[in-house]
Amino acid sequence: MNYYFLSFFCFAFFACSLGAEPDSRELFGKKFPSLDHLSTGEWWKRDRPPEVPSQKGKPPKRIIKLKVPRDEVVAFALYTQDGGTLKLTGQLYPLMPDESREVRLEIKQGKEWKEIAKVKITYPGWTAHFRIENWDSARDIPYRVRHGKRASFQGLIRKDPIDQDTIVVGNLSCNSSRTKGPRPQILENLKLIDPDMLFFAGDQTYHHTEHTAGWIEFGLQFRDLIKDRPTVTIPDDHDVGQANLWGESGIQASSPQGDSGGYFYPIPYVNMVQRQQAWHLPDPVDPAKLKRGLEVYFTRLRVGGIDFAILEDRKFKTGPGGKIPKMGPRPDHINDPSYDRKAVDLDGLVLLGERQLKFLSDWSQDWEGADIKAALSATAFCGAVHIHGHPNSRLLADLDSNAWPQKGRNRALHELRKAMATHLCGDQHLGVVVQHGIESHRDGPFAFTSPAIVNTIYGRWWKPEDEKPGSRPIPGSPLPWTGDFEDGLGNKITMHAYANPEDRRNELQRADGFGVARFNKKSRKITFECWPRFSKVSDGDKAQFPGWPVTFNMAQNDGRPVKGWLPKLVFSKKDPVVQIKNLKTGEILYTIRIKGKTFQPKVYSLDPHEIRTGQNRPDNIVSSNTNPVHQRGLANHITVEN
Repeated sequence: MNYYFLSFFCFAFFACSLGAEPDSRELFGKKFPSLDHLSTGEWWKRDRPPEVPSQKGKPPKRIIKLKVPRDEVVAFALYTQDGGTLKLTGQLYPLMPDESREVRLEIKQGKEWKEIAKVKITYPGWTAHFRIENWDSARDIPYRVRHGKRASFQGLIRKDPIDQDTIVVGNLSCNSSRTKGPRPQILENLKLIDPDMLFFAGDQTYHHTEHTAGWIEFGLQFRDLIKDRPTVTIPDDHDVGQANLWGESGIQASSPQGDSGGYFYPIPYVNMVQRQQAWHLPDPVDPAKLKRGLEVYFTRLRVGGIDFAILEDRKFKTGPGGKIPKMGPRPDHINDPSYDRKAVDLDGLVLLGERQLKFLSDWSQDWEGADIKAALSATAFCGAVHIHGHPNSRLLADLDSNAWPQKGRNRALHELRKAMATHLCGDQHLGVVVQHGIESHRDGPFAFTSPAIVNTIYGRWWKPEDEKPGSRPIPGSPLPWTGDFEDGLGNKITMHAYANPEDRRNELQRADGFGVARFNKKSRKITFECWPRFSKVSDGDKAQFPGWPVTFNMAQNDGRPVKGWLPKLVFSKKDPVVQIKNLKTGEILYTIRIKGKTFQPKVYSLDPHEIRTGQNRPDNIVSSNTNPVHQRGLANHITVEN
């Protein structure tokens, strides 16, 4: 022990003499001299074993041991592949000054390992970013990320499961940093489910000012899953060090609460967080930087024929502070039941922003490599929560969710509906399945909010004040409060399932857990599952939260009342793309890839419509001015040579 201590002291002294990487003050400014302090500068002088959390339950200042044996400095890796491009991030522990800043990527060919790329470490953050063009997505390829002579982390780049009928996605969020250590039950269950893709919707760590250490902690907890399958991780408010986030395109926030809009911590820190969590995603579709050099990552990812739009639903959003009347204890909370809903839905308020809305509009019409579409984002497009924080804290409306501003919420859902796309998200700490209403109940997309992975930070409950179901409750549901409701902002939602905590003091009754989404390309059915953290997947559906699984058809994501039918389309080749446009309003109603060779378009008025078709995009006009008929069987047939 004394010899080890003396050796480490001599090594640290020698390393210091070589010169450490810049410290927090140099990286992020004098105002934040301790930002990411455990992983910057002379980090080894501050490396000590993790501390026990305080009695108040706050996260410990020491998170994980950062000085590891030098053959273990590659902590984990995560990747995606799309359109022939592999992007992979290797996350390293902090390095000593005399250690190489070079990292290699190798793949296994037969029995031999072949180096295919070599990159320099990106600092701050200690990440190695590999981009490989012309990737062969038709086969499984083992890989390993290597540093120095001995350090290595190994995983598998899976082939794209395009030949599978069902694509399975794990839906997770909110990984409480107050509960340290591994997540064995969740890992065991997910390994049995064997998802084709993982989606972590945000709050991977709550160590606000120590993201690198907190991110490595998260990676250690889930690396046995993420190393072998495409994984989407997107940062939410706590990842970038804020209690809440209304990004307003990167303006400076006045406090970490952030209700006035903007980012509180320096943009280089925020960019580091995004780089660590999201660089491995496909390239941004619109990479132009925002104010103060803030980077973006919103993009699309296709896995096995499921096309995911990955959104940044906090980044462009307007902050409520000083913009709307204050009607609660905080600018983002509303408790006054008599308030005017229009007073908080003013013109000029932003949710997704014009750039993301344009992306969604383009994405909804481009079906290359896609059979079904879905959107991924941090939080929900509704306020599917009545009680916040503790069982006696009822809140009418929370402007932190995508329920506000209402006009922006409806514009976003309108774009998703055009592709009959469903939505996966997290953030709310409450597992929920709703169907959104835009103009009327049940006319919009289904959405699944995952429960918190570990729900020790902020409990939430769905509990109508009158404790009565909404109109048209879900038949056969074991839950008492399903059916049609309005949230506190007047948004229409249909509650299908919710997983309320029974007792947050008991970890078995806290409603921790994870979600699973199954996309069946053959039947076009989508199934949402919700599993308690300590359940056993091997016990079958009875082990899920009551009310799950929830199954619906892709077409139900557009639930507008049908008013008429266009001619039945008969194609020469199967599975083409069909687009329907209302010529009177100029609105594209929907663009979808049909299943098979026949399709009769439904429409929502008796206005004249245009029909377009194509292999991957609606490039060809089939009918430029067609009037619908009232009854489906009365329509003519159109034969289309595609």
